[in-house]
Amino acid sequence: MLLRRLNRAVRRLPFSLLLLIAAPFIVEVLIHVWQYQVPRPTTDLDAPFFTSCQEPDVGAERENAVFVMLARNKELHKAKKTIRSIEAQFNKWFNYPIMFLNDEPWDPNFVTELNETAGGKGIFEVIPKEQWSYPDWLDQESAKESIQQQGKAGAPHAGLEGYHHMCRFYSGKFYQLDVLKKYKWYWRLEPSVDFTCAITYDPFVQMAKHKKVYGYTIALWEVGKSCPGLFRATADWKQSKRVPSSSLWNAMMEASWMPFPFRRLLSWVPHRDTYGDAWSLCHYWSNFEIADMDFFRSKTYQDYFDYLDRKGGFYNERWGDAAVHSLAVAMLADPQQVHHFEDIGYRHDTFYQCPANAPGGQLPGSLSLVKNEPWTTEAAGGIGCRCQCDGKELRNFGTYCLDKLKQPNTPKRGWFS
Repeated sequence: MLLRRLNRAVRRLPFSLLLLIAAPFIVEVLIHVWQYQVPRPTTDLDAPFFTSCQEPDVGAERENAVFVMLARNKELHKAKKTIRSIEAQFNKWFNYPIMFLNDEPWDPNFVTELNETAGGKGIFEVIPKEQWSYPDWLDQESAKESIQQQGKAGAPHAGLEGYHHMCRFYSGKFYQLDVLKKYKWYWRLEPSVDFTCAITYDPFVQMAKHKKVYGYTIALWEVGKSCPGLFRATADWKQSKRVPSSSLWNAMMEASWMPFPFRRLLSWVPHRDTYGDAWSLCHYWSNFEIADMDFFRSKTYQDYFDYLDRKGGFYNERWGDAAVHSLAVAMLADPQQVHHFEDIGYRHDTFYQCPANAPGGQLPGSLSLVKNEPWTTEAAGGIGCRCQCDGKELRNFGTYCLDKLKQPNTPKRGWFS
């Protein structure tokens, strides 16, 4: 009754008076949204390191780096598939070690077969129990009940206890492993992955040369119901530490169009900060990542991880390591420190990135690349090296958060602009 009366009263007001009343709110909203606009750079912040095949420099100095794969004994054949692929497309020239991690003792047969597949470069380690289990301060019974409920609710993998351990491990405990302390860089591998282009340069060397800290192939949107409280916890930590918002952070945000002070009411909605502004759910898919471990080992990042850990969201919700890494990179890294490996052909499950081959850049006479044949036809704008796909069927997301930081009118390179 009261609302109907208020509605009738408003309708009786002259339009000019209504506009006068609304004007301050409209101006405030426009200013608020403008503050989240990301300025376009004058040059491409993230150009590919190379846009054609290179003659592999087998004698060049290497970085202090390692491949890392988390696998189980039962994933022998899937792990072999990945290692065969990365060896054929890259590591037969650059010979980086490959570390296999398991939360259980290794089957000797797995060790033998994978070490042979990796050309004798395999390292097999067991994750300490204290780094793959519930934290001692967490109510385990409550956490297990929550995991069961998450599974019933249908969030991907959220009903699997081991998956929650994995997300927590890769979010923070991974970087504290003693067996990894001697390395600076890592390239994450997953079982049952295909690399579909030759990688004839050393990504570790290029990341170091260009002062990058994080590299990825695919970006997509997180499943919202898996982590409703993650962004609020992240934003609260960011505010408490007075971390300034960079253009990379703003690129991941969706500013609210609700006027102040009503905007604050949205803070109770999942994926929003205390001011009511939202995370777009965009994140870098961590199934492939090449990163500087010193970034994640830093006191600031570990403080962020510990804060999230104490919130209990790795178990009471399903806070994925991909989302945690992405939000941390958006907070703590400059846009120029993030690299999209758009020239690397990569497939995992139903997601893949498939660049077209660079015209005139396939080095047909190269003796080093003779086994990386045949390759598909070349295409205008292609940047791939002897890719086994033509770059025409786009099974990736054509836009993502970093698009806002790209130079306008950048020529298209496959699916990505």
